[in-house]
Amino acid sequence: MPHKNRSPLKRKTPKPADIVAARTRAGLSVREASLLIYASVDAWTAWESGVRTMHPAFFELFLMKLKERLTNE
Repeated sequence: MPHKNRSPLKRKTPKPADIVAARTRAGLSVREASLLIYASVDAWTAWESGVRTMHPAFFELFLMKLKERLTNE
């Protein structure tokens, strides 16, 4: 049974290829993408290379920020 403070929703962890694809589709460098969600360049690079796993919340935030940027252009 999950902890009472844990969401019962299962979020899929993004694959490195999905992270790279989203960033490149947006036309952003690694630095620009990392700044968008207040992450370090090292962390972003590790997520894209598969050395570390990106938490689904970071990927969701990134996609939301991209959508916001497109809306404001």
